[in-house]
Amino acid sequence: SLRAIVDMSALGENTIVLDCDVLSADGGTRTTSITGAYVALVDAIKVGQEKGWIRPGKVLSDSLCAVSVGFIEGNALLDLPYEEDSRADVDMNIVATGSGKFVEIQGTAEGEAFDRSQFGQLLDLAAKGIQDISAIQAEALS
Repeated sequence: SLRAIVDMSALGENTIVLDCDVLSADGGTRTTSITGAYVALVDAIKVGQEKGWIRPGKVLSDSLCAVSVGFIEGNALLDLPYEEDSRADVDMNIVATGSGKFVEIQGTAEGEAFDRSQFGQLLDLAAKGIQDISAIQAEALS
């Protein structure tokens, strides 16, 4: 997911490896690890530039984070913990940039199929969550 915001040519001959272990999360661990990996990536690029391994300049085109959304008993919910995810009628992971562009959308009907209107509701809810988390990421990195 992170590749979507990285100018690979700006990295030069460098490789950045990010390994995320989520010890506790209120939402999905996959989405949490993507969100945290973005913060780690920003830090890694900053260190690489300070040490002269990565040339100065813009390496990232945007911020990036992920959220889970789903329907439980007809209600659209954001950041489903395991207890909710395991009983969701529809669950979805959304990865998007801070400017609102989608990188990945993965959704599954666990019970009945969902319609386009429900899909739109989940995308709107995810977009709001992405916006909120992007602001938190920016604050943490400032």
